[in-house]
Amino acid sequence: MRIDTEVFFRPEEIEREASTIRADLFNRCRRALACSVTDCTFVPVRSMQLLAVITRDEIVFVDSLDYAVRDGRGGRLIMLAWDLSRVGQRDSLTGPVPVEIIYFHENTCDLHARLMSEFPAALDTFEKHARAGPGQPHQAEIVPFRHS
Repeated sequence: MRIDTEVFFRPEEIEREASTIRADLFNRCRRALACSVTDCTFVPVRSMQLLAVITRDEIVFVDSLDYAVRDGRGGRLIMLAWDLSRVGQRDSLTGPVPVEIIYFHENTCDLHARLMSEFPAALDTFEKHARAGPGQPHQAEIVPFRHS
């Protein structure tokens, strides 16, 4: 089985804030990840031209059109991430899940709010296709991106 590796650049963090996501959304992300043969799964959020990369520790949202090259390597830039490292601090399985939202670009604070409505719909499409059979497995490599 061939596994394609995608490169994603993590720019320098601009802002970080504590927040929550709904438990059902978090659980759906965990189920999507559990179906993957690698340690990540990719969910296109076509309505926003983003790609969600779900891993155990975070979900990063990548601009599918913003491509960069650094040190001879090309990849797409992460716009926003949900840091899931505080998930162990949950009070209930049905209550909101604590996350830290990490912003990597100016003027992306409204991105999280829009994702709350668009990302579940993208997961609907992903789950429908996943039932039809596994797709091509992907691996994510996330590397720092420093502006020169």
